[in-house]
Amino acid sequence: MKGVVLAGGLGTRLHPLTKVTNKHLLPVYDRPMIYYPIQTLVNAGIREILLVTGGNSAGDFLKLLGNGKEFGLQHLDYTYQEGEGGIADALRLAEYFADSDPVCVVLGDNIIERNIVRAAQAFRKQKSGAKILLKEVKNPQRFGVPVLEGDRVVRIEEKPNQPCSPYAVTGIYFYDARVFSIIKTLKPSGRGELEITDVNNAYIEAGQLTWDILDGWWTDAGTVESLHLANQLVAQTGANHLDGESQK
Repeated sequence: MKGVVLAGGLGTRLHPLTKVTNKHLLPVYDRPMIYYPIQTLVNAGIREILLVTGGNSAGDFLKLLGNGKEFGLQHLDYTYQEGEGGIADALRLAEYFADSDPVCVVLGDNIIERNIVRAAQAFRKQKSGAKILLKEVKNPQRFGVPVLEGDRVVRIEEKPNQPCSPYAVTGIYFYDARVFSIIKTLKPSGRGELEITDVNNAYIEAGQLTWDILDGWWTDAGTVESLHLANQLVAQTGANHLDGESQK
């Protein structure tokens, strides 16, 4: 399984901080935000990783990360997303890199306390389809929200005003190679973007999506409030790479 970190976009919700840099280069506690999703993949035993970035600061990722040696990698791949076409549009750029292998996709502003080893192992055994990770949150209307019937996810609603459950779909996804064919069938949403929720719903309709609850705390860091929270959580309790946790 290969890993993909999506770190494009303009980060407008973090202006004026992101007027001078990509949001994924902003600090979370003692290191740049982008370190956390990369380490999440490394901790899951993934060694082939593609970073999708964009904007005027794309070259700064190469200066910061190099070939990934700091993470124990021999090589780190990069590609560039023009504009803001959405998460699924950014993932589309990973098709050549994936080369028919399954992928674990992590949004570049997602920070977790522990690791995804158990979920990654389960998906390897699953061998096809998709897997999402859910987490109960106080404000699910900010995220994609699963509609549950018993232990089945029957659909995912994107940022609903009245969420049907207290869970958010975290920005960590597992997909087989069919994901790229699905993306090619998508049409832009009202926001003008290709939505990852539409990808997940396509797998649900095919009866090929499973889910797990993510261990430990989780937050994104895409707003001023959530960036502040991420700093507090990491400072207080550490995160998956700060405490040396990897294959537990």
